[in-house]
Amino acid sequence: MMFKDKKILISGGTGSFGNAVLRRFLDTDIQEIRIFSRDEKKQDDMRKHYNNSKLKFHLGDVRDAQSVQNAVQGVDYIFHAAALKQVPSCEFYPLEAVKTNVLGTENILDAAIRYGVERVVCLSTDKAVYPINAMGLSKAMMEKVLIVKSRISDSTVICATRYGNVMASRGSVIPLFIEQIKAGKPITITDPNMTRFMMTLEESVGLVLFAFENANPGDIFVQKSPATTIGQLAKSIAELLEVPDYPIEVIGTRHGEKLYEVLLSREEMVKAQDMGNFYRVVPDLRDLNYGAFFEEGEVEVSEATDYNSHNTVQLTPDGVMKLLMSIPYVCKNMNGGYEQPES
Repeated sequence: MMFKDKKILISGGTGSFGNAVLRRFLDTDIQEIRIFSRDEKKQDDMRKHYNNSKLKFHLGDVRDAQSVQNAVQGVDYIFHAAALKQVPSCEFYPLEAVKTNVLGTENILDAAIRYGVERVVCLSTDKAVYPINAMGLSKAMMEKVLIVKSRISDSTVICATRYGNVMASRGSVIPLFIEQIKAGKPITITDPNMTRFMMTLEESVGLVLFAFENANPGDIFVQKSPATTIGQLAKSIAELLEVPDYPIEVIGTRHGEKLYEVLLSREEMVKAQDMGNFYRVVPDLRDLNYGAFFEEGEVEVSEATDYNSHNTVQLTPDGVMKLLMSIPYVCKNMNGGYEQPES
């Protein structure tokens, strides 16, 4: 196993992704897991919950280069998950998104290269493809930064993964729909025909591990995932909570929201490598002294299509139900209990 006796650091490690990584690794022969974040309350909660000597906590902010360097020294691998992720807050404070998602990533990568970290996986998002909001724009810039750093790094392999909203994570629609039903309020959906990729938290960790094992410098990895409409998702949740005819209110598309998610642009699909359950997008690591930036074109790009939640495999109603029932948070709420989604 490539993680045997290794030290890993998870930036933004107190979130749902960090907790999922801990559940995957704490009982293995990994040597140390460092949690780097600025939330002392969540760190204290994690410390008490896991009570494991392999777990080390570093309080700091990815915006602060010195605190990043202090945490990175001696680390073998980095999962870079720290980010501002909420579309509305990034719209109102776009420079804050730049400071965390772009400059914070640069701090992580500079420290990784400086201290000889073997591999770094940066977590990106579908919103970075054809971005229409500040959050997506900042993540698109993050990807450009990691590709540039890949050009100058001799020993540190830097790559990225992209995925949409993880099912049942905090801020996603599944907890919202469940909360509305339990409060006796109508389910509010923006557009019943809006599609979204369906990916579990465990699958998101699996994608990152696949990237760790298979990445070359500057690669971006995407998992092939099924999708469903928001309308079908709402109906399935209502059925699981035994209120099949529950009222649904259509409120219209919100600012900065897309009709469907795009994980690969058509420009990327032209050069994407099909790896079975995954796509690998290989970067162009040449410098400015070549014609593709200026004189040359590609006919294939005009003929290609992107990879999005409209043209991927669409789940049947039974498929949506089966996938929802595989999520512990949903199951616990089905049985009359109520559990908070992971942060």
